[in-house]
Amino acid sequence: MSVSPVAPCNSSEDASAQQLCQARVVAMVGNPNVGKTSLFNRLTNLLAKTSNFAGTTVDRRTGTADLNEGQSCTLVDLPGLYSLTASSPEEQIARAFITGESECPPEGVLVVVDATNLQRSLAVAREAIQCGRPTLVAVNMIELARKSGVDVDLDVLSQKLGCPVIGVSARTGEGLDELKSNLRQLLHPRKMVVLGAEAEPAEIECGACGVCPFADGHRWASTLARESTRTGYVASEEWTDRVDQVTTHRFLGPVIFVAVMVAAFASVFYLAQYPMEWLDATFGLVTEKVGGWLPEGDLNSLITDGILAGIGGVVIFLPQICILFFMLAILEDSGYLSRAVVVIDRWMRRVGLPGQAFVPLLAAHACAIPAIMSTKVIANRRDRLAAIMVIPLMTCSARLPVYTMVAALLFPSSPWSAALLFASAYALGMVAAFFVAWLLKRSILPGEASPLILDLPPYRTPSLSNALRHAYERGWGFLRDAGVVILAISIGIWVLSTYPKLPEERFTEQLQTAGLNAETLEETDLENRRALAAQEYAVIGRMGKFVQPVFAPLGFDWKTSVGVMTSFAAREVVVSTLSILYGLGPEPEDESSLHDRLMSATDAEGNRVFTPATCVSLLVFFVLAMQCLPTQAVTKKETGSWGWAVFQFGYMTVLAYVAALIAYQTISRFT
Repeated sequence: MSVSPVAPCNSSEDASAQQLCQARVVAMVGNPNVGKTSLFNRLTNLLAKTSNFAGTTVDRRTGTADLNEGQSCTLVDLPGLYSLTASSPEEQIARAFITGESECPPEGVLVVVDATNLQRSLAVAREAIQCGRPTLVAVNMIELARKSGVDVDLDVLSQKLGCPVIGVSARTGEGLDELKSNLRQLLHPRKMVVLGAEAEPAEIECGACGVCPFADGHRWASTLARESTRTGYVASEEWTDRVDQVTTHRFLGPVIFVAVMVAAFASVFYLAQYPMEWLDATFGLVTEKVGGWLPEGDLNSLITDGILAGIGGVVIFLPQICILFFMLAILEDSGYLSRAVVVIDRWMRRVGLPGQAFVPLLAAHACAIPAIMSTKVIANRRDRLAAIMVIPLMTCSARLPVYTMVAALLFPSSPWSAALLFASAYALGMVAAFFVAWLLKRSILPGEASPLILDLPPYRTPSLSNALRHAYERGWGFLRDAGVVILAISIGIWVLSTYPKLPEERFTEQLQTAGLNAETLEETDLENRRALAAQEYAVIGRMGKFVQPVFAPLGFDWKTSVGVMTSFAAREVVVSTLSILYGLGPEPEDESSLHDRLMSATDAEGNRVFTPATCVSLLVFFVLAMQCLPTQAVTKKETGSWGWAVFQFGYMTVLAYVAALIAYQTISRFT
């Protein structure tokens, strides 16, 4: 990702803040996996806008909810969290928003809790009520609680909390009319709702627990959950326990995890091939049309070979990115990913990583920036530093275009083989992270990792609408955050690839040196030779040939070396860079894709550039290298020292180079 973690409030953020100040705003708060987003989507009819809180990379979703009787309000879906009093960025921002410390305070707060697991989700409800805003509590998934034999007494909950409590189901729509009615009442001028007398926080008595700093709140929530349910407050079915015995088994658990991931990646390749072909054809048609409208010259080349080729080289992989995040959202919504925490925690503790680091490591598969920031929930500084050092080794969304490109080059007609390679790239990043954490534990960061305490959510049928929304937001976020950087670098690559211009006399001398005559060559061959000679004469060719000896042992030619250099600003740029470098020059009669160009690319001696050894080497390098300058800035900010950021960049670069060198030299000897 190419965004700064902390930046001044820009004009769009200012406008968004002003709009919220002028609207009737209700903040939505709740734990992860309580169905808060599903309820938000129900109330706003999926018409929401995603933006960042001013000066941060933390997302918030806003939408207008029709409350009937001609009234409406603006809902702000705050990040899912377990507490409003801890120090993570999400918790700090949510509390500041509710209390009005950061901007205009909301007129009310809607807290969403899980009817099937009240003892886990009520703690944050108490903290939200104590913020002093008019509050309404929605007990979601009420129908699942009834099916599990749990009868939630909403009146008791309301009395104990001192605010209205409504039973709802975001899945079926049950209770939504009553919820809207109470939201209308919430927005009327009224006395502020405060915590009921019976729910006043008790003195903290747990002095022996050194793991959970919120033991008092959870103990209070557990007591209230028992008092407000008639048949017990844990919604645990017999079959769920039997399934957990398999999915979290010491030996079967990892096998199931790997099988699920491979199946998910295979579906990504199967489902994405059609929209990718459509996008490829669309960009080819647009490039052809625009090239025909503009007169021949540098402007034509800039737009078609620079801007359109660079953007198209990344956009074509958008379907795979969206489908991948769709599959991950399905797995998370179903409750399976929480079981994966239990499976992987056994391995993480052995290498010196705390169980609390699993969530940041999982979040790093989207972007390392918010993942590193989320390590604030790890209390032990040693554990937190270890997690920060290895988080960038997790495969983020910016690496996906590179993985996809290499998988297509190696296995163009075998989705299952490509999926296995894709999963192997993810596995390599995780294995490398665990190996580095193990080394850190035995060297500069000695010590034992803290234990993991985790509530497993019940298994549920995943929501397709939520998964689609998540995929859309992640895909759009990828384009939004990377688009400006890709466009700027694409234009820069085109300029460096075009200037200075190759003198015709110098090209003629090169042909004569090679024993060729321009008059005897076919026109297409002559123009292709001229385009290649022009690139080598331009600045980018000289740069590439200067650094190419460094990357030659990895199997990279000068064009690939240029792609690697530009990718240190942002990983995903390498695809657009190669698209530009291999797409300049006159187009053949039949439009070819980037994949076809790379497959047929040859060096000056006529040897294939992207051999299997080179492809694997390139993949290994991008799995392990630190190629994201904003991540370095976040590392410095969160550790308080540039020393850790420099160490992170240095060890990852050396690790990537050595691993890619071993991969290339080994495969080259056997192929």
